[in-house]
Amino acid sequence: MIVNPTKAGWQIIYQQAHALLAAQLAWHWPPFGPTDRWVSILAAIAQHDDEQKHWDGHYGLTPAGAPADFTLQEFSLEQAQGVMRAARFQGRWRSLLTSMHLSVLYESLRGQQKSTDEFLDKQLASQGAWRKQLKVTTKEAQQAYDLMHWCDRLSLILCRRELPEMSRALEIYTGLNGQRYDVTRPTTDGPIVVAPWPFQEKRFTVSVEATALSQLQFRHDAELAAALQGAPIETLTWDFQQ
Repeated sequence: MIVNPTKAGWQIIYQQAHALLAAQLAWHWPPFGPTDRWVSILAAIAQHDDEQKHWDGHYGLTPAGAPADFTLQEFSLEQAQGVMRAARFQGRWRSLLTSMHLSVLYESLRGQQKSTDEFLDKQLASQGAWRKQLKVTTKEAQQAYDLMHWCDRLSLILCRRELPEMSRALEIYTGLNGQRYDVTRPTTDGPIVVAPWPFQEKRFTVSVEATALSQLQFRHDAELAAALQGAPIETLTWDFQQ
């Protein structure tokens, strides 16, 4: 979960919803490569946060009883393995991009647990095998993954309310052919600008659903789950304009 404080309590955005927002952003990019691979890129982006663990113990709560933001959660090998299992059912190209994303996220954990190291080693070996089988160069794979990382990053900026104030620019990600992209909002509640402009349309809107909680603390995960199921849902929207 992405957890934002509000005046009335908490705003909750599920990680799967954040991933869908990232796919919306990718949808507005000019497609590149064969159609089947372009669709697989969109699928990898939309599903990169699937296979979340069921709440168990204190998985969803901080020690103080507040909903726990995903940044407070420990690495879950079970979830990472589940993400890869799900990707394999949609083919090697999607599996390659998903595996590259997991390597970027978790390579820094190498050396802490043998099981994690084995998982990371398997990703690197699989990536090489898939590139060879698909006759895809490292550069071609990196171009596709860079878009995935770019959209994931911008979606998180939006969902976590990290848009800078007072027309200041924030770097999204540098990776696509070495090009740096910045995001800014020139006026309060006005359209968002990305420079340089990478999208096909000159103006478009994206959205994500968020759950509004008025309760600040919870005794256990079951109470949090019940509150989430009965809480009102709002749609957050952002306008982009060149």
